[in-house]
Amino acid sequence: MSHKSTLICFVIITVLNIQWVSAPPISDKLVEPSSFWMIHLLKNLFGYATVVVPAMLIIGYMKKIKYNETGSGLCFPVVKSCVFGDDNSPEVIAKQQQQAEGDKLQSKGCLKILICAAGLQVSYLTWGVIQERIMTQEYGKTDSSSGEKFSNSQFLVFVNRLLAVIVAGVYSFIVRQPRHSCPLYKFSYASFSNIMSSWCQYEALKFVTFPTQVLGKACKVIPVMLMGKLISGNVYELYEWITATMLSVGISMFLFFQSGQHGNNVHVSEETYSSLVGTSSGIVLMLGYMMFDSFTSNWQGSLFKTHKMSSVQMMFGVNLFSCIFTSCSLLEQGGFIEAAQFMMRHWDFAMHSVILSICSAVGQLFIFYTISEFGAVVFTIIMTVRQAIAILLSCVIYGHPVTVMGLLGILVVFLALFLRIYARSRKTTLKQAASAPGKI
Repeated sequence: MSHKSTLICFVIITVLNIQWVSAPPISDKLVEPSSFWMIHLLKNLFGYATVVVPAMLIIGYMKKIKYNETGSGLCFPVVKSCVFGDDNSPEVIAKQQQQAEGDKLQSKGCLKILICAAGLQVSYLTWGVIQERIMTQEYGKTDSSSGEKFSNSQFLVFVNRLLAVIVAGVYSFIVRQPRHSCPLYKFSYASFSNIMSSWCQYEALKFVTFPTQVLGKACKVIPVMLMGKLISGNVYELYEWITATMLSVGISMFLFFQSGQHGNNVHVSEETYSSLVGTSSGIVLMLGYMMFDSFTSNWQGSLFKTHKMSSVQMMFGVNLFSCIFTSCSLLEQGGFIEAAQFMMRHWDFAMHSVILSICSAVGQLFIFYTISEFGAVVFTIIMTVRQAIAILLSCVIYGHPVTVMGLLGILVVFLALFLRIYARSRKTTLKQAASAPGKI
């Protein structure tokens, strides 16, 4: 992207932000901030643009003058690491891979699997319950007063990323990591998409129930397959299409037969939005979550493949830029002051925010460790079980009614997920068995 087009994009974002912020309210009645999620989105994007645009101009200039070849001085190592990185030779990469494989020569007993499963379940089940508590329930509610809800989703993203970057930094300091070769700015792409996916996830809870959100996240394989077929021409196995169809049927059954049960959990006033618009907002936000989350995983996979970094290094780099983006945006919008005032009025919210951050950071460490030790299939099974338990906990704790047909839709969704996992694992096993006789 040229400097001219970058500046044009910056101006457009600024104009849109001013237009939306200065727009008069729809009515004289007090309207919840959550009703205007598009305004919050534009304000957040403007805050990120104030960081991204100057950084892009500086990076473009440094590459143009070939600063890595001509630069010197105290700032040179920092600039080189941020913009150009350190190119590792094939010999260095091979040595790092051999070293990593040697570190993995440990026993993989049932105890370690149980510890990983328990850690993931406790971390993310607690995280899900606290997340729904913060975004859907009122704080300070008594018999005589109505209470108030916390609406700043970006602040929750910030506190989660802050603790995660601290944990990853401490871990990297204690445990030796591979030599870092990736330009730091490349983490910002995954960081931005990660922020947006988390923000969409929090905002969606204002319009749809937590069970609906969990099922929607479980079914993100459907748009991924369709886009892969249309854009990349990917070829999928028959079992993939069958399980994708089962996912579609299951989520459709749940949404259709539960449509009349969502009214008590959609926090959009009737004066502002109709029920249809509120539901549409939830669907749009869930689609945004799927889109950004898919980009995050694909971009991280590309960085892993190209630069051979460790998972903890990835965790540190992505969360570092997430903290930078969200903190700048919150400072510009006064989000820190708003959150601090809310904490002063409701100390239980402060406790919930800390627990949410701890669960998120610890959960990320369990994710990286489980995948590295036992592979993606074991991890997927554990997280699929976690999604089913999360729906059950949400219905029990927060009283979401589930019809018989809605429950049947949930069972169809998770049956499809387990069939998909089994078929993929079976296919991998057959391939390994077929290639085994040829090995010496």
